[in-house]
Amino acid sequence: MSPRSKNRFCPSSSMERRPYPYFGFFRNSNGNLDKSRLSPRRWGRLTHLMRRRWFTYLLLVGSTLLLTAADVAYRPGQTAVPALSREFRGAWIATVNNIDWPSKPGLPVAEQQKELADLIDSAAQLKLNCLIFQVRPACDALYPSTLEPWSEYLTGKMGQAPQPLWDPLAYAIREAHRRGMELHAWFNPYRARYKSAKGPAANGHISRTHPQLVRSYDGYQWLDPAEPAAAAHSLKVILDVTRRYDVDGIHIDDYFYPYPAANRAPFPDEASWKTFQGDMDRKEWRRMHINNFIKRLHTEIHKIKPHVKFGISPFGIWRPGYPKQIKGLDAYGTLYADARLWLREGWLDYCAPQLYWRIDPPAQSYPVLLQWWHEQNPKRRHLWPGNNSAKVEPWPATEILNQIDLTRKHPGTTGNIHWNLSALVDNRGKLGTQLMAQKYQHPALLPASPWLGRIAPKTPAINASWDNQKKMIHTTWRSVNREGVRWWLFQIKANGRWISKLMPGAQKMALLRVTDQFPGTIAVTAINAAGIASAPATLLKR
Repeated sequence: MSPRSKNRFCPSSSMERRPYPYFGFFRNSNGNLDKSRLSPRRWGRLTHLMRRRWFTYLLLVGSTLLLTAADVAYRPGQTAVPALSREFRGAWIATVNNIDWPSKPGLPVAEQQKELADLIDSAAQLKLNCLIFQVRPACDALYPSTLEPWSEYLTGKMGQAPQPLWDPLAYAIREAHRRGMELHAWFNPYRARYKSAKGPAANGHISRTHPQLVRSYDGYQWLDPAEPAAAAHSLKVILDVTRRYDVDGIHIDDYFYPYPAANRAPFPDEASWKTFQGDMDRKEWRRMHINNFIKRLHTEIHKIKPHVKFGISPFGIWRPGYPKQIKGLDAYGTLYADARLWLREGWLDYCAPQLYWRIDPPAQSYPVLLQWWHEQNPKRRHLWPGNNSAKVEPWPATEILNQIDLTRKHPGTTGNIHWNLSALVDNRGKLGTQLMAQKYQHPALLPASPWLGRIAPKTPAINASWDNQKKMIHTTWRSVNREGVRWWLFQIKANGRWISKLMPGAQKMALLRVTDQFPGTIAVTAINAAGIASAPATLLKR
């Protein structure tokens, strides 16, 4: 057993994380699958589904006393269906230095997969709806790539593929989607080698293939943003993933030019500066290259897949003095990151400023900074601040809960991103359990992105039939749109309450295991890639 999976807490009533949480009826009081509850034929079918990890939903209605019924019919009808709230509930999964996953380099593939599945399960049980998965920590790859070598954080040696071969990014996308969550691929566009890297760079690493593009600074290696070939390489890597993978978003964080070294040494870009023939100030010249990269990346992503969201998580302070009371690092002047410009111009689909400070201290006040960022957003792109949940213990968990309250009360902000997922899964300061009990009691849909598409899907076609022998309602649906459906919202009303599940667009059916009461209403809503929902299709019990 890996060291991380041994003691990690899953925020569930049983204090245990299971890789298949949707088969609860078939478990005994100890939480283990109980073969006696099923016929041999159905037991074989269930275990087949679990082995294949198909995400057919077996939803329970009522208690465990099975009914017998000769016939149950459903007819199309109109009734009020509750809309789910809209809120972005995200968390970062960092792979650099094995912060979140995997727990250490070189684990057997089965353990790597189990750890990742357990993390995604825990996120689903927390009712998160998006995971931001780091796939390029330092010009390396957590997926098969012809452009960059395998990451040492996965296998323990840069350039060494996992054996047996598997694709962590494809796996994470599939498992997140099956649980109704988006998956955004997170890239570091300029960091080429981390300070604490253990082994040598692989022959295919850019520091070996194109050393003229790489600068050494403060123990790190860095792509020079002013080198056109360096920017082109990072762009090619990111767009390759955009083309090949069913990601919902592309994400970059706060690393542009490096954070200043303790001795304040300048970034060593003399070679690229000397080739510049203009009369621009050197700081403006650096910002120009970052700005050009951001603008082009945003444009190219949407050329390939217009629905894929492009998000940036900049340092939470643009400049000291903005607003007046704020003090701290000058991201504009030292990282050469003009995040205010990107937000004002709409060169991104969501901005997640890292507001990693507490509410009260005036020099870096969470609500003051949140208000300032809101004022820089004339295009009304998504504003989803990052929260320093990893700071809980010593911080009280109530600090993060109160920050979520402030976000919800603030106009123009529609969610939060937690740094990092481990802080929630490890339940630091009971933060995970308090989020479930107080803030994330119910599932939420992601906020719509109308600038990515304003046309609502048509109401789907839906059918339900009763299998008296199996005591199940077999519900199927289909799209009547030419455009694809990204998600299905499946809802039933039984025992006076509504139950909702978000399912991926490829899912076209659900099995409802009926117990002491048949659902009075079954509803399915189509949601497109921009997050726009159709009117629900509803079936009423005759």
